[in-house]
Amino acid sequence: MAKPSSSFACSQCGAVHPKWAGRCDACGGWNTLIEAEPLTSGAGARLLGGARGKPIVLSTLTTEEAAPVRAISGMVEFDRVLGGGLVPGSAILLGGDPGIGKSTLLLQVAARFARAGHASLYISGEEAPAQVRMRAQRLGLSDAPLRLGAETSLRDILTTLDAERPALAIIDSIQTLWADMVEAAPGSVSQVRAACHELVSFAKRSGTSVILVGHVTKDGQIAGPRVVEHMVDTVLYFEGERGHQFRILRAVKNRFGPADEIGVFEMTGAGLAEVPNPSALFLSERGQSAPGSAVFAGIEGSRPVLTEIQALVAPSTLASPRRTVVGLDSGRVSTILAVLESRCAIPFAGLDVFLNVAGGMKVSEPAADLALAAALLSAREDVALPPDLVLFGEISLSGALRPVGQSENRLKEAQKLGFSQAIAPERTKAEPGEGIRLRKVPDLVTFVGEMFGAG
Repeated sequence: MAKPSSSFACSQCGAVHPKWAGRCDACGGWNTLIEAEPLTSGAGARLLGGARGKPIVLSTLTTEEAAPVRAISGMVEFDRVLGGGLVPGSAILLGGDPGIGKSTLLLQVAARFARAGHASLYISGEEAPAQVRMRAQRLGLSDAPLRLGAETSLRDILTTLDAERPALAIIDSIQTLWADMVEAAPGSVSQVRAACHELVSFAKRSGTSVILVGHVTKDGQIAGPRVVEHMVDTVLYFEGERGHQFRILRAVKNRFGPADEIGVFEMTGAGLAEVPNPSALFLSERGQSAPGSAVFAGIEGSRPVLTEIQALVAPSTLASPRRTVVGLDSGRVSTILAVLESRCAIPFAGLDVFLNVAGGMKVSEPAADLALAAALLSAREDVALPPDLVLFGEISLSGALRPVGQSENRLKEAQKLGFSQAIAPERTKAEPGEGIRLRKVPDLVTFVGEMFGAG
């Protein structure tokens, strides 16, 4: 009989290698290859362990199944990010920086679900029940019929969940769990992967929705193997700057709703308060128009959001000028600076550039290129843009302006907030409503010439 061949799997990305190596060729991780047991003991047609399994039930694309009934918490921003409510049997992973408010948010969510009649269970591996009760009293949630538990043993947690069968179970956090069938320390890659697999499997077979809290690394990624993000149905990130009271719940993966949907909250003394109109909140502290300020009409998920992009350009005393960027993609900023220099003959050499998105918002949409360029030029030329102007459009490497999607929604949101003029790419198909004037520009050179008298 042929000897079964060994294989080595990467604990970070799951890639399989025929032999051990110090570095994974797929993800670049060091010392992540672990020997995997072969699935067959002989030829590929031989059944695992010599035992037959049961045939799976197959269906066709025309098979009709009833859509799952979502559970509504009543917290509109949270339900929006999930795609309209909590799907039974779903597994959700929530990540965020330490102290950003993950436990506060989930305690409020669990209390809302419990008050709505859905049996909810909150299990903490980091705090004692008395500490959770203290936070609940501060948030005014002491009367919620929410049950608490403090445990790190995965076996005990699964036994409790199987006996209680709640509609919602919150595990805070996945890195503190310990599975006795895995010989590794809590928080290690193998422990996190095993705990997540068992909890997700329980959610699928029992119909209990499970929310897992995950710690993040210094790069902002959820700690542990990336396979955890593939196993769950939804991955949420809770973002925000420590100096701002705004918090943003962002969906980066969602099998039951749109990805990149956001929910906006404001951190107060009584917990997290929902923000139904983020645009008005982000622009509430915007005073008189000043050089270096431009308002971008963006789209986050399914909702339009207006944000202020601030720029400061100053002479540099360093051999290599500084490029400090907060809330924007630094690579995209470098591209826009290069296009301004090469296509519009506007140099930024010898100048320090500082960019910020007001309110702690993070903007990754390419449609922010035009507003970003306008803020840079306004700061460099020391010329303020009109206070009632919004901008949106993508800039190509040739300097041309490309149209972006959902232009009508962007214009409607701007008009609702009192803006009377907008600048967009020439091929924008949307027509503005009454009260707002749309100026279409073909390229960046034309925009610079019209707005700043150069180009």
